[in-house]
Amino acid sequence: MNLASDEGRRLGRKTKALFQYSVCLTGFATIITRNAEGKNLSATALWMASKITCVQMCAFSRPNRGKPRLQEELAMCGIVGLFLKSPGMHSKLGSLFAPMLIEMTDRGPDSAGVAVYRGGENGRTKITAFHPRQDFDWNSLLARPELGLGEDARVEVNGSHAVLTTGSDSLDAEKLEAAVPGLQVMSVGQSIEIYKETGLPTKIANDFRVAEMEGTHAVGHTRMATESAVTTAGSHPFSTGPDFCLVHNGSLSNHNRLRDLLRRRAGIEFKTENDTEVAAAFISNRLSAGLSLKETLEDCVAELDGFYTFVVGTRNGFAVLRDPFACKPAVLAETGGFVAFASEYRALASLPGVKDAEVWEPEPAVVYNWEKSA
Repeated sequence: MNLASDEGRRLGRKTKALFQYSVCLTGFATIITRNAEGKNLSATALWMASKITCVQMCAFSRPNRGKPRLQEELAMCGIVGLFLKSPGMHSKLGSLFAPMLIEMTDRGPDSAGVAVYRGGENGRTKITAFHPRQDFDWNSLLARPELGLGEDARVEVNGSHAVLTTGSDSLDAEKLEAAVPGLQVMSVGQSIEIYKETGLPTKIANDFRVAEMEGTHAVGHTRMATESAVTTAGSHPFSTGPDFCLVHNGSLSNHNRLRDLLRRRAGIEFKTENDTEVAAAFISNRLSAGLSLKETLEDCVAELDGFYTFVVGTRNGFAVLRDPFACKPAVLAETGGFVAFASEYRALASLPGVKDAEVWEPEPAVVYNWEKSA
């Protein structure tokens, strides 16, 4: 062991953290000064500056198993997305996507999940569901007519999840959950399938055989829990509408108010205390009211307080949005064959042709959206 070099690295990390701390303090002081001068910067700006400053201060006072608290807080969650423009690449979706998810392990070791868009038959619906019992008999659901699955329903088991495909119009996801103790519906739609669990991303990717999946696009998340429990339900992606999902890196400050508002005005019930579920419900509620995805995400900038990077999945494609301060890291890469997103470039490094791709950092408060051609 080279003690001198180890000490040098430790000193370098501490110097870098001190520099970041000073920058945050300076920014916080600037925001306070501008408010005092009557320039009325938003409450979000004040909240974000104070949180970041406190995180920096904690870096030196609350070490965690040898890892600076600063590093632990600022590395909160990893998100990835891959949209394949070339039909010839669809069979490779999983093999390209799985390494991207796994590369984000150190940003989110608590749980992980993926939403994959594949297949889909007109007039038929896919319900992806989870059950905690490893020996749960998924096929037994097909023998229960009261569930409304229909006689033509079929089931495909994948780890702790299963995809139920049906042509029935009488299926109700909430009634299905109520009728089957322990069962949780992860997603409903024509092409979406969501698989998520607690544990390391490598295990989740292996358990659900992500590398073997085909499809047009996928989004994924590795979670470092900060505001709610580490559970399967609390893992990302969140789906609150047909063929819709959201993954999120960041933290919302007004999610409790929005949760109450959506309950009262839209009758939406929530399954977790996670702020991302609230953001997902906010988005899907506006989409169901007829707004476009671009209009809806622009509304997020006006209505959601906090810092965030969103990746939204829909049946036709995916979209990216960062908060007005662009507090959370994000990078996009585009070639003639794909569009890829990640919290850090290293998650994109294994993609074919990425060295020749157009690579850029998404601008704050700008909606980026890609969809399949008609």
